[in-house]
Amino acid sequence: MENVVILGAGPAGCTAGLYTARANLNPLILEGEPSGSILPGGQLMTTTEVENFPGYPEGVSGQQLMADLKKQAERFGARFEYKTATAVNSKTYPFTVLVGEEKIETKSIIIATGASAKYLGLPAEQKFLNRGVSACATCDGALPRFRNKPVVVVGGGDSAMEEALFLSRFAERVHVIHRRDKFRASKIMADRVLAHPKIVVEWNSVVEDILGNDKDGVTGVLIKNVQTSETFQLPCSGYFCAIGHKPNTDLFKGVLELDEQGYIITKPNRTATNIEGIFACGDVQDSYYRQAITAAGSGCMAGIEATRWLESRE
Repeated sequence: MENVVILGAGPAGCTAGLYTARANLNPLILEGEPSGSILPGGQLMTTTEVENFPGYPEGVSGQQLMADLKKQAERFGARFEYKTATAVNSKTYPFTVLVGEEKIETKSIIIATGASAKYLGLPAEQKFLNRGVSACATCDGALPRFRNKPVVVVGGGDSAMEEALFLSRFAERVHVIHRRDKFRASKIMADRVLAHPKIVVEWNSVVEDILGNDKDGVTGVLIKNVQTSETFQLPCSGYFCAIGHKPNTDLFKGVLELDEQGYIITKPNRTATNIEGIFACGDVQDSYYRQAITAAGSGCMAGIEATRWLESRE
């Protein structure tokens, strides 16, 4: 019987593991499998450079940051296993987490399965990931490779507008690629983008391919006008895909309360879900910030809440 099982080992899961381990709960962290949709270590494992996580004044690679967080949690007794939960039974107590045929009984569950950025599906997106391809301007936009150089943002919603406006602080020029002749974004956000002197909108256009090489990474994009079918190459050093994120919550449909986008709904200013004893933290319940540090913060909250909840049942 486990005291707490944590699903996911990104910043949220590792921090929840740290807090519950220091509370002598001996947490079991199922960090996923390298070939699965939920990456061991979370999305930071695909990030080459992190400059905005406190405590690393010179920056740190995503892999090193996650190795440090994992090592710190292990120091206090957190156990990590390369396993992925396939089902959760919350109708009986204690809860049961299934990993294939294996059944794990637990007194509480912390969900930290994160969210995955959506991409267009171009092979070059994966080829040049972290070498000019990104889905987070706040995370990567200030990096040297993008400063004073042209970049591209794909999308037409509020997320794309936010990305473009943020990138305009650093880039020489920001090209917003949108397949229609009008943005889906709110009027105030769209107006800000259209009025910005450093932002150019490529209307009725789609990205056909991302151009680059092994030495320089992204060097441009191939754009097609959907009305005329004409194509042209647009030089740029960065390609930011801003078409949304998908929370990794398929496992919890019909189990937990989710919002329209699929994010787990938690109680205001807390990590408790609609089922007592099950908590959620990080990007799986945060569609707004989506930062490593905010995920870690909510992991701390979940760890404390789970500890106090277990104590209240003794």
